[in-house]
Amino acid sequence: MTAPDFSDYVVFVDESGDHSLTSVCERYPLFVLSFCLFRKRDYTEQLTPAIRRLKFTTFGHDLVVLHESELRRKQGPFARLSKAPREAFMTALTDLIRDAAFELFAVVIDKRRLREHGRDLHPYHLALEFGLEGLYLRLREHGQDGRLTHVICEARGAKEDAELHEEFRRLVGGDNGHACALPFALIVADKKTNSEGLQLADLTARPIGLSILRPEQANRAAEALLGKWYRRTGECPPGSGLRLFP
Repeated sequence: MTAPDFSDYVVFVDESGDHSLTSVCERYPLFVLSFCLFRKRDYTEQLTPAIRRLKFTTFGHDLVVLHESELRRKQGPFARLSKAPREAFMTALTDLIRDAAFELFAVVIDKRRLREHGRDLHPYHLALEFGLEGLYLRLREHGQDGRLTHVICEARGAKEDAELHEEFRRLVGGDNGHACALPFALIVADKKTNSEGLQLADLTARPIGLSILRPEQANRAAEALLGKWYRRTGECPPGSGLRLFP
Protein backbone atom coordinates (compact mmCIF):
# COMPACT_ATOMS: atom_id res chain seq x y z
CA MET A 1 0.00 0.00 0.00
CA THR A 2 1.42 3.35 -1.08
CA ALA A 3 1.51 6.05 1.61
CA PRO A 4 -0.60 9.14 0.81
CA ASP A 5 1.23 12.18 -0.48
CA PHE A 6 0.50 14.57 2.37
CA SER A 7 0.70 18.29 1.73
CA ASP A 8 2.98 20.69 3.59
CA TYR A 9 -0.08 22.42 5.07
CA VAL A 10 -2.82 21.82 7.60
CA VAL A 11 -6.12 23.65 8.17
CA PHE A 12 -7.86 24.29 11.49
CA VAL A 13 -11.51 25.34 11.52
CA ASP A 14 -13.86 26.74 14.15
CA GLU A 15 -17.10 28.68 14.20
CA SER A 16 -18.77 31.54 16.00
CA GLY A 17 -22.53 31.70 16.37
CA ASP A 18 -24.95 28.85 15.75
CA HIS A 19 -26.25 27.60 12.43
CA SER A 20 -29.96 27.78 13.28
CA LEU A 21 -32.17 29.93 11.05
CA THR A 22 -35.23 29.24 13.20
CA SER A 23 -34.23 31.57 16.02
CA VAL A 24 -31.74 34.32 15.19
CA CYS A 25 -30.13 36.28 18.01
CA GLU A 26 -30.40 39.98 17.14
CA ARG A 27 -27.34 40.84 19.21
CA TYR A 28 -25.19 38.45 17.17
CA PRO A 29 -27.11 37.36 14.05
CA LEU A 30 -24.05 36.02 12.27
CA PHE A 31 -22.54 32.64 11.62
CA VAL A 32 -18.77 32.73 11.14
CA LEU A 33 -16.55 29.88 10.01
CA SER A 34 -12.84 30.61 10.36
CA PHE A 35 -10.16 28.63 8.51
CA CYS A 36 -6.53 28.95 9.65
CA LEU A 37 -4.05 27.65 7.09
CA PHE A 38 -0.63 26.71 8.48
CA ARG A 39 2.50 25.43 6.86
CA LYS A 40 3.28 22.42 9.04
CA ARG A 41 6.84 23.54 9.65
CA ASP A 42 5.65 26.94 10.95
CA TYR A 43 2.99 25.25 13.05
CA THR A 44 5.30 22.78 14.76
CA GLU A 45 8.37 24.98 15.11
CA GLN A 46 6.77 28.35 15.90
CA LEU A 47 3.12 28.36 16.93
CA THR A 48 2.85 25.35 19.21
CA PRO A 49 6.02 26.15 21.24
CA ALA A 50 4.94 29.80 21.57
CA ILE A 51 1.49 28.92 22.92
CA ARG A 52 2.91 26.35 25.31
CA ARG A 53 5.48 28.82 26.63
CA LEU A 54 2.72 31.35 27.26
CA LYS A 55 0.64 28.75 29.10
CA PHE A 56 3.59 27.70 31.28
CA THR A 57 4.36 31.33 32.10
CA THR A 58 0.75 32.15 32.98
CA PHE A 59 -0.62 28.95 34.51
CA GLY A 60 2.45 26.86 35.36
CA HIS A 61 1.41 24.07 32.97
CA ASP A 62 0.23 23.70 29.38
CA LEU A 63 -3.02 21.77 29.88
CA VAL A 64 -5.26 24.85 29.79
CA VAL A 65 -7.40 24.91 26.64
CA LEU A 66 -7.88 28.43 25.29
CA HIS A 67 -11.57 29.05 24.67
CA GLU A 68 -12.59 32.51 23.48
CA SER A 69 -15.88 32.38 25.39
CA GLU A 70 -14.15 31.53 28.68
CA LEU A 71 -11.55 34.23 28.13
CA ARG A 72 -14.23 36.82 27.38
CA ARG A 73 -16.41 35.83 30.34
CA LYS A 74 -13.48 35.24 32.73
CA GLN A 75 -14.55 31.65 33.35
CA GLY A 76 -12.71 28.39 33.95
CA PRO A 77 -8.96 28.81 34.44
CA PHE A 78 -9.22 32.47 33.48
CA ALA A 79 -11.46 33.26 36.46
CA ARG A 80 -8.42 32.89 38.72
CA LEU A 81 -6.40 35.56 36.96
CA SER A 82 -6.42 38.95 38.66
CA LYS A 83 -6.53 42.12 36.57
CA ALA A 84 -2.79 42.66 35.98
CA PRO A 85 -1.88 39.03 35.10
CA ARG A 86 -4.96 38.77 32.89
CA GLU A 87 -4.05 41.91 30.98
CA ALA A 88 -0.48 40.72 30.59
CA PHE A 89 -1.74 37.39 29.28
CA MET A 90 -4.15 39.03 26.82
CA THR A 91 -1.42 41.34 25.52
CA ALA A 92 1.01 38.45 25.08
CA LEU A 93 -1.66 36.34 23.36
CA THR A 94 -2.56 39.16 20.98
CA ASP A 95 1.12 39.64 20.12
CA LEU A 96 1.52 35.89 19.62
CA ILE A 97 -1.37 35.79 17.14
CA ARG A 98 -0.10 38.87 15.32
CA ASP A 99 3.36 37.30 14.96
CA ALA A 100 2.17 33.79 14.05
CA ALA A 101 2.75 32.61 10.49
CA PHE A 102 -0.60 31.54 9.05
CA GLU A 103 -3.14 32.60 6.43
CA LEU A 104 -6.73 33.34 7.31
CA PHE A 105 -9.88 32.55 5.41
CA ALA A 106 -13.37 33.14 6.81
CA VAL A 107 -16.97 33.04 5.73
CA VAL A 108 -19.41 35.37 7.50
CA ILE A 109 -23.10 34.67 6.96
CA ASP A 110 -25.80 37.14 8.00
CA LYS A 111 -28.56 34.77 9.07
CA ARG A 112 -31.21 37.54 9.01
CA ARG A 113 -30.64 38.19 5.32
CA LEU A 114 -30.32 34.49 4.54
CA ARG A 115 -33.67 33.83 6.21
CA GLU A 116 -35.34 36.82 4.53
CA HIS A 117 -34.35 35.48 1.15
CA GLY A 118 -36.15 32.26 2.02
CA ARG A 119 -33.18 30.15 1.15
CA ASP A 120 -33.19 26.62 2.48
CA LEU A 121 -29.47 26.57 3.17
CA HIS A 122 -27.41 25.29 6.09
CA PRO A 123 -25.05 28.08 7.22
CA TYR A 124 -22.27 25.73 8.40
CA HIS A 125 -22.33 23.62 5.24
CA LEU A 126 -22.54 26.66 3.01
CA ALA A 127 -19.58 28.30 4.78
CA LEU A 128 -17.63 25.04 4.56
CA GLU A 129 -18.15 24.91 0.81
CA PHE A 130 -16.97 28.49 0.29
CA GLY A 131 -13.99 27.95 2.57
CA LEU A 132 -12.81 24.73 0.94
CA GLU A 133 -13.09 26.26 -2.52
CA GLY A 134 -10.87 29.17 -1.49
CA LEU A 135 -8.38 26.92 0.27
CA TYR A 136 -8.14 24.69 -2.77
CA LEU A 137 -7.06 27.61 -4.94
CA ARG A 138 -4.55 28.84 -2.37
CA LEU A 139 -2.99 25.43 -1.88
CA ARG A 140 -2.54 25.13 -5.63
CA GLU A 141 -0.68 28.45 -5.53
CA HIS A 142 1.51 26.91 -2.82
CA GLY A 143 2.34 24.01 -5.15
CA GLN A 144 0.25 21.47 -3.27
CA ASP A 145 -2.01 20.41 -6.15
CA GLY A 146 -3.05 16.78 -5.71
CA ARG A 147 -1.46 16.45 -2.27
CA LEU A 148 -3.72 15.55 0.67
CA THR A 149 -4.39 18.31 3.18
CA HIS A 150 -6.11 17.58 6.48
CA VAL A 151 -8.92 19.88 7.59
CA ILE A 152 -9.44 19.71 11.36
CA CYS A 153 -12.77 20.76 12.84
CA GLU A 154 -14.04 20.68 16.40
CA ALA A 155 -16.75 18.15 17.27
CA ARG A 156 -20.23 19.64 17.68
CA GLY A 157 -22.37 16.63 18.59
CA ALA A 158 -23.10 13.20 17.12
CA LYS A 159 -25.84 14.34 14.72
CA GLU A 160 -23.97 17.45 13.58
CA ASP A 161 -20.71 15.53 13.13
CA ALA A 162 -22.42 12.85 11.01
CA GLU A 163 -23.97 15.57 8.83
CA LEU A 164 -20.59 17.28 8.54
CA HIS A 165 -18.90 14.08 7.35
CA GLU A 166 -21.64 13.57 4.76
CA GLU A 167 -21.40 17.16 3.51
CA PHE A 168 -17.61 17.01 3.40
CA ARG A 169 -17.70 13.83 1.31
CA ARG A 170 -20.08 15.53 -1.12
CA LEU A 171 -17.86 18.57 -1.51
CA VAL A 172 -14.52 16.79 -1.90
CA GLY A 173 -16.14 14.29 -4.25
CA GLY A 174 -16.62 17.03 -6.83
CA ASP A 175 -19.97 18.65 -5.99
CA ASN A 176 -18.50 22.12 -5.51
CA GLY A 177 -17.94 25.37 -7.39
CA HIS A 178 -14.81 24.04 -9.08
CA ALA A 179 -16.61 20.88 -10.25
CA CYS A 180 -13.60 18.72 -9.39
CA ALA A 181 -12.41 16.47 -6.59
CA LEU A 182 -10.74 18.36 -3.75
CA PRO A 183 -7.71 16.76 -2.02
CA PHE A 184 -8.91 17.27 1.55
CA ALA A 185 -9.43 14.86 4.43
CA LEU A 186 -11.63 15.67 7.41
CA ILE A 187 -10.63 15.16 11.04
CA VAL A 188 -13.25 15.89 13.71
CA ALA A 189 -11.55 16.46 17.06
CA ASP A 190 -13.07 16.23 20.52
CA LYS A 191 -13.76 19.59 22.19
CA LYS A 192 -11.30 18.69 24.96
CA THR A 193 -8.43 18.17 22.52
CA ASN A 194 -5.56 20.45 23.47
CA SER A 195 -4.79 21.43 19.87
CA GLU A 196 -3.05 24.76 19.45
CA GLY A 197 -4.43 25.09 15.92
CA LEU A 198 -8.04 24.58 16.98
CA GLN A 199 -7.57 26.99 19.86
CA LEU A 200 -6.23 29.65 17.53
CA ALA A 201 -9.15 29.13 15.12
CA ASP A 202 -11.54 29.49 18.07
CA LEU A 203 -9.85 32.74 19.12
CA THR A 204 -10.27 34.23 15.62
CA ALA A 205 -13.90 33.44 14.77
CA ARG A 206 -15.88 35.77 17.06
CA PRO A 207 -13.55 38.79 16.60
CA ILE A 208 -14.04 38.41 12.84
CA GLY A 209 -17.80 38.40 13.30
CA LEU A 210 -17.74 41.45 15.57
CA SER A 211 -15.53 43.35 13.11
CA ILE A 212 -18.29 42.92 10.51
CA LEU A 213 -21.24 43.46 12.86
CA ARG A 214 -19.85 46.48 14.71
CA PRO A 215 -16.88 47.80 12.70
CA GLU A 216 -16.71 51.01 14.76
CA GLN A 217 -16.11 49.08 17.99
CA ALA A 218 -12.56 48.64 19.31
CA ASN A 219 -11.44 45.10 18.54
CA ARG A 220 -7.77 44.41 19.20
CA ALA A 221 -8.14 40.74 18.36
CA ALA A 222 -9.45 41.59 14.88
CA GLU A 223 -6.71 44.18 14.46
CA ALA A 224 -4.12 41.48 15.16
CA LEU A 225 -5.57 39.49 12.25
CA LEU A 226 -5.35 42.23 9.63
CA GLY A 227 -2.08 40.94 8.21
CA LYS A 228 -3.31 37.35 8.07
CA TRP A 229 -6.03 37.61 5.44
CA TYR A 230 -5.29 35.83 2.21
CA ARG A 231 -5.30 38.29 -0.68
CA ARG A 232 -4.79 37.49 -4.31
CA THR A 233 -2.14 39.62 -5.93
CA GLY A 234 -3.45 43.07 -6.80
CA GLU A 235 -6.60 42.84 -4.70
CA CYS A 236 -7.63 45.50 -2.24
CA PRO A 237 -8.62 44.81 1.40
CA PRO A 238 -10.37 42.95 2.83
CA GLY A 239 -9.06 40.53 0.26
CA SER A 240 -10.42 37.26 -1.07
CA GLY A 241 -9.83 35.42 2.19
CA LEU A 242 -12.99 36.97 3.65
CA ARG A 243 -16.35 36.15 2.14
CA LEU A 244 -19.58 37.78 3.23
CA PHE A 245 -22.88 36.10 2.37
CA PRO A 246 -25.48 36.85 1.19
